[in-house]
Amino acid sequence: MEVTLREVRDTDLPTFFAHTTDAEAVRMAAFTAKDPSDNALFQAHWARIRQDSTVITRTVLGDGDEVVGHAGVFGPPEEREVTYWIGRQYWGRGAATAALRKLIGVATERPLHARAVADNVASIQVLKKCGFEVSGSARGFANARGEEVDEVLLTLLH
Repeated sequence: MEVTLREVRDTDLPTFFAHTTDAEAVRMAAFTAKDPSDNALFQAHWARIRQDSTVITRTVLGDGDEVVGHAGVFGPPEEREVTYWIGRQYWGRGAATAALRKLIGVATERPLHARAVADNVASIQVLKKCGFEVSGSARGFANARGEEVDEVLLTLLH
């Protein structure tokens, strides 16, 4: 799938919200809001990150101007972390890999870090295809699963 990135617009947020309330996607992502169905918290979160000049956020567009997800970089220097969310209906079509490649072209600082729940093999593969290497493991509480889970930590050095 061909994708482009652009600045996030207010009109993108309903699609993002729909993506992040998809039960299967939430379980796979694992590290989500405590209550992904709380639209007020969702809106407040997006208002906060869109006002933070240190956060890079982009809407992922596929096949022209169809909103397929979002991607971003956040965190303090030396701990910058990538994040992305692609709507489940676009999984397996290369959208995440293409979006992440474009994002790391925009966010040129290195290192960049990423993390994924250990059983999210697809996301780990996306990160590896984009040059991230496994750099460790951890355990963290996953709101979507209500328990601590194993995480894979990855780093992009170049």
